[in-house]
Amino acid sequence: MTTSKETEWMNHPRLRKLVMAINELTLAERLTLVKGLVPAIADELSDTEYERFVDSIRLKGERFHEAQSHPGEGRAVRKIPGERDLEGR
Repeated sequence: MTTSKETEWMNHPRLRKLVMAINELTLAERLTLVKGLVPAIADELSDTEYERFVDSIRLKGERFHEAQSHPGEGRAVRKIPGERDLEGR
């Protein structure tokens, strides 16, 4: 979990603790948890913001799979853009 100017206000230690605890659940339990969060997230976002959120989740998974299939190659040779690339950081 990285920090940026946009996320400096967040309680990163607390979030890390939650993520670590959630990752101890089974895959089915984690998927159920994510599905349970979606309605409240969608409710607080406009349609455009929600689409960007869904796209960012898809890219996160694609980027992870790309990194896993090309270990040790680093960011520079990856084809799928990361958050830093998309945000211009």
